[in-house]
Amino acid sequence: MTETASGSVARGGKRPRKGLKMKRIFTNPGVHPYDEIQWERRDVVMTNWRDGSVNFEQRGVEFPEFWSVNAANIVTTKYFRGAVGTPQREWSLKQLIDRVVGVYTRTGIEHGYFASEEDAEIFDHELKHALAHQVFAFNSPVWFNVGTQSPQQVSACFILSVDDQMESILEWYKEEGVIFKGGSGSGVNLSRIRSSKELLSSGGTASGPVSFMRGADASAGTIKSGGATRRAAKMVVLDVDHPDIEEFIETKAREEDKVRALRDAGFDMDLGGKDIVSVQYQNANNSVRVSDEFMRAVEKGGDFGLRARLTGEVIEKVDARDLFRKMGKAAWECADPGLQYDDTINDWHTTPETGRITASNPCSEYVHLDNSSCNLASINLLKFLKDDNSFNVADFVKLTELIITAMDISISFADFPTEKIGETTRAYRQLGIGYANLGALLMATGHAYDSDGGRAVAGAITSLMTGVSYRRSAELAGVVGPYDGYARNAEPHKRVMRKHAAANDDLRTIGSMDAKIHTEATRQWAECLKLGEKNGYRNAQASLLAPTGTIGLMMDCDTTGIEPDLALVKFKKLVGGGSMQIVNQTIPRALKQLGYQQEQIEAIVEHIAEHSHVVDAPGLRREHYEVFDCAMGERAIAPMGHVRMMAATQPFLSGAISKTVNLPESATIDDIEQVYMEGWRLGLKALAVYRDNCKVGQPLSAGNGSKKEEPQAEPEVKVVEVNRPTRRRMPNQRPSMTTRFTVGGAKGYMTASSYPDDGLGEVFLKMSKQGSTLAGVMDAFSVAISIGLQYGVPLETYMSKFVNMRFEPAGMTDDPDIRMATSVMDYIFRRLALDHLPYEERAALGIFSAAERAAQQRGEDPAALQEPVDREALAQSAPIEEEKPKAEQPVAELTLESHQRFTADAPLCMTCGTKMRPAGSCYVCEGCGSTSGCS
Repeated sequence: MTETASGSVARGGKRPRKGLKMKRIFTNPGVHPYDEIQWERRDVVMTNWRDGSVNFEQRGVEFPEFWSVNAANIVTTKYFRGAVGTPQREWSLKQLIDRVVGVYTRTGIEHGYFASEEDAEIFDHELKHALAHQVFAFNSPVWFNVGTQSPQQVSACFILSVDDQMESILEWYKEEGVIFKGGSGSGVNLSRIRSSKELLSSGGTASGPVSFMRGADASAGTIKSGGATRRAAKMVVLDVDHPDIEEFIETKAREEDKVRALRDAGFDMDLGGKDIVSVQYQNANNSVRVSDEFMRAVEKGGDFGLRARLTGEVIEKVDARDLFRKMGKAAWECADPGLQYDDTINDWHTTPETGRITASNPCSEYVHLDNSSCNLASINLLKFLKDDNSFNVADFVKLTELIITAMDISISFADFPTEKIGETTRAYRQLGIGYANLGALLMATGHAYDSDGGRAVAGAITSLMTGVSYRRSAELAGVVGPYDGYARNAEPHKRVMRKHAAANDDLRTIGSMDAKIHTEATRQWAECLKLGEKNGYRNAQASLLAPTGTIGLMMDCDTTGIEPDLALVKFKKLVGGGSMQIVNQTIPRALKQLGYQQEQIEAIVEHIAEHSHVVDAPGLRREHYEVFDCAMGERAIAPMGHVRMMAATQPFLSGAISKTVNLPESATIDDIEQVYMEGWRLGLKALAVYRDNCKVGQPLSAGNGSKKEEPQAEPEVKVVEVNRPTRRRMPNQRPSMTTRFTVGGAKGYMTASSYPDDGLGEVFLKMSKQGSTLAGVMDAFSVAISIGLQYGVPLETYMSKFVNMRFEPAGMTDDPDIRMATSVMDYIFRRLALDHLPYEERAALGIFSAAERAAQQRGEDPAALQEPVDREALAQSAPIEEEKPKAEQPVAELTLESHQRFTADAPLCMTCGTKMRPAGSCYVCEGCGSTSGCS
């Protein structure tokens, strides 16, 4: 895409350097990229999940007609700047892109990046075209800040440092707070802090790093509660040879035990509950830095030394396998700690003469120097899949050049949260180019995610991306100079470049698609080494694989980062509200690629729409099932399939990979140990695991809570004579209340009758015409529940069985107290609880009215809202309403999980209340775009 030409003047009046001669990729001379797009106006209206009120409204916003409703909503609510309702408010995607790209282009001109004004214009137009067409996206801080009156922060990932001094520890608290306040996350290694087994200079015993983690966690939790964008995201790392390593490993698992005990005692331990704040260490991801020495000791069996922080002497020896077992057990119980493989990370380190890599950002993809930052951008891989199912290698190369150029320019104008971070980042210019939609690309081209062919494609694309990035970095070094720290790190940097090139040579191709990509990657690495030897490099780091949460939604990506497809069906938002179920559009394309005829494709797609999986789909050959395997569902990809995919791409990345390896609830501690061990053997830099349902406080989990691994002793069996229960029949006249409800578009009526002296005794449900199967089933269910209540079965017992039950219809309701329901049964028993159980009992089950949730948000005691229930008054105030003709309602909001009959353990979005979904090591809300980590 570019050449170099002399004519630009370097900074500081130094000798003239060559500027970049830009060439066009997507645009045409004399035509502005916006003029080739069909634009349309839309209305964006967002409602409050607590009470259904409108909490955001902007009408007449302008987007390309091919942008989805969801992408336009997220950009409007998150990225448009200016007060809503004022003339200063942005209302068009054109304004947003112009605001950002204008700063990049002007800075590039000022710092001598371009050979001429024409080249600057080409850069400007190509960048605008790529962003408007969702070909790539910068990370969220760019959209938040660039071109505004705010500090021009462009980085989403930060690494801090802390020394064994109280002043340094307090400075760490302050720096984290500043970063969290800005909506970003940071990581830190606490291994320099003396352990609780060592002495202070005064003669007393040191507190140890875990004690200081408590203060930092409380600070992060406080800032999280007051933040408007997302929760505080942080990573805490401790080296495996630290004397307090066992305490660090077990810290969060012990807190899970506390949650269980408090929950069983009746405290409100649900997510967002008033008592959950007593749980500590929940605002950070914890990782252990393991060395090759330790992992070899685990393999062979033997002792491993824990070393004093100041002297380095071994002060205690532990059994390596026993310590490794404790890591696996803690991760089995609560998903922490993850592992970071220290020797592997530092073997691929480009600037070791400056310092070691000790920590990472919260999602583990950015690993570099202390007190540094990284700005991210991700490419939408599916945009390069041509109609003939070949990969557009030439355009991919040109776009990668364009992005790296823009990302490097951004460091020249960027602001940073601390002076130390700014100094390090400007001196080493770390970049983090990555991609999204890999899973969709593989499926569309007929490649199974967990296959040699799929891994070959992923490896080749990653190698090409990083090879082009460093080749462009070497070209930029020839134009505006290498990074400031390059001279002292030239030899190790070039050594790492040769390691990348050697890994590319070892890549074995399987098919024609990956072979063509690999051929170009080989050429790019050869050119990279040649130019790097001559010019040096502009950037100490170039690539990594981030979660791509919010920006993945902005680009309408089906899959995030390196992840496979989450499921085969999804729900598409409609203009005007509501959503509709659709089968992923990559599936018909994949079936066509695999050789199926149109009639067969239609039958298979219809089967998937009905069953959400491909098993027994008519005409689909069993050997093709694996192409449609997903992260969850009927045919979930095995944990080692995720590890092997990470291993296929890791040798071609400057940084690491944000990804959590999910394991089923039935997984054992041995399974987790195997994943951790194989991650080390396969050369990964970092690895995190999550066993389904292991978190007690996790809302809407797939099971009823995890149990401890250790078998319990059989209790002594005693025969106790129990009186036979008797039925307490309802009187002929009793107070009752009828509720009309809608769940996922399905309407129904519930009549609940009580004994005159209080207490629910009868429930009748109507949801269909008399004589229908559904009506019969609901009648039978009503009789069974009613008889059980009259025989003394507590309502709480039914609650525990039916709340969170999942089947269709599901989704949005018309009840302001219960905005979302996973099924009709889930709604009915939540409504019964609100009407017939006292606050204390409901709070233990995590069921609150809209008024109670609002009181919690205001910091008030919801119990103060409670008044004795007058059931006769309720009955009189809620007569059965007659059906009235009305305009057709929009399709109700649906959730993927309600259709799939499974759920991913993930938090509720604190902004809009929607269940989030996994995105790398983080979570993203598909409703509003909020994330729990890097964007």
